[in-house]
Amino acid sequence: MVSFPYKTLSIIDLHRRSYRPVWDFQRRLQQLRIDQEIPDTLIFVEHDPVYTIGKNGSDLHVIASGEFLKEKGIEVVHVDRGGDVTYHGPGQLVGYPIFDLHQHRQSVSYFMRQLEQVFIETLAEWGLQGSRMEGYTGVWIGDEKITALGVRISRWVTMHGFAFNVNTDLSHYAGIIPCGIFHKGVTSLEKELGRPADMEAVKKTVLQSFQNVFGFSEVRAAPVDTEAVANEMEG
Repeated sequence: MVSFPYKTLSIIDLHRRSYRPVWDFQRRLQQLRIDQEIPDTLIFVEHDPVYTIGKNGSDLHVIASGEFLKEKGIEVVHVDRGGDVTYHGPGQLVGYPIFDLHQHRQSVSYFMRQLEQVFIETLAEWGLQGSRMEGYTGVWIGDEKITALGVRISRWVTMHGFAFNVNTDLSHYAGIIPCGIFHKGVTSLEKELGRPADMEAVKKTVLQSFQNVFGFSEVRAAPVDTEAVANEMEG
């Protein structure tokens, strides 16, 4: 067990990576967090195009033809998070909080509402009004979802997390029924602003919102060799 300053948040930015190796990396970090070998850690990543289907999801909600999947270069992966089907791809900020809820509150609903609050505050910084929608998880602008959420928790340590549409190609959502919701749409920061958003500026805003909402006293780069991690993923 390693001692860390209370409520330290470590950041790992993997930039663009395919989905499966990052999923494996999350599992490794979750076990390290359970063992108290690392502090709370937040992974930022942009994925190659992929549809992921959660434990509560249905293959029927992937409505894309094989031709569509091949043309768009989209992989389909069944995963161990909650929720239904969602899309990850370039221009979307995906984040994986590996948090020990013993340091926050041991409540799944608390954690989900806190994640939503992160993006409500983030959108406010960009002059946009994000909101919750009763009966659904995630953050919405009007009737269109801009941030999808899905997590897995083991021994009160979280993994998986959020997908925030920044400059996302929204046409890729045509191949799924997002989160199994038939009658709602999706949007992005780019669509709402009428121009592309700077991803690095978005990351800084999201990180500041995490610090505010979860009360982290210290934020720092994770003490890992991210290049070595990336090389291992590609190998």
